[in-house]
Amino acid sequence: MKILLLAPILIAAAAAVASPADFIRTNCDTTLYPDLCYHSLAGYANAVQSDPARLARVAVGVSLSRAKRTTLYVANLTRQADYSSDHRAAAALHDCSSVLGDAVDQIRGSLKQMRRLTARTAEDLRFQLSNVQTWMSAALTNEDTCVDGLDDVDDGPVKADVSARILKVKEVTSNALALVNIFVTKELL
Repeated sequence: MKILLLAPILIAAAAAVASPADFIRTNCDTTLYPDLCYHSLAGYANAVQSDPARLARVAVGVSLSRAKRTTLYVANLTRQADYSSDHRAAAALHDCSSVLGDAVDQIRGSLKQMRRLTARTAEDLRFQLSNVQTWMSAALTNEDTCVDGLDDVDDGPVKADVSARILKVKEVTSNALALVNIFVTKELL
C-alpha cells in the first residue's frame, strides 16, 4: 500500500477502494476452491461491485445454474440407462437424479430468499439468512448423496463423467455457501 503525503493529509492510495474484481478475489480466497470461485464469479464483477450481499446472491445463482445443467444431464442419462442391462447403474442414476432435483429446489429457494432480504429487524434477517445457510447445506448434502450412490456402480465412463460433473457442482455450491457465510458474518456482527 502506498501512502501519499499531500499537505498534512495522509491518503491511502489504491487500498481504500479495491476494484470489484479484487473484492471478488479477496472473498474467494476464503473459500475451499478459490480459483474456481474467482473464475466462476469474475464475469459478474460490475454487477457485484464491492457488495457482499450481491456477491453471495450471484454465487448462489451460479450454483443454481450449474446444478440445473447437471441435473438435466443426469436425467437424460437416467432415461438411457433404463434400457441398459446394468440395473445397479440405472438405479444409482435414478437416485442421483432425484437428489439432484432436491438440491436444485434447495438452491432455488436460497436464491429466492437472497433476493428478498427485507428484514425489519436483525432477528428477521438472521432467520432469513439461516434459511439460506440451511438450504445450501442441504443441497451440498444431496450432491454428496448422489456421488455416494455411485460407489456401488462398476467403474466406467458414465460413472467417471457423472462423478466429475457432480464434483464441480459440489465445489461451486461449497463456494456459494462460504460466500453466504461471509455475508452473514459481516451483516450480523
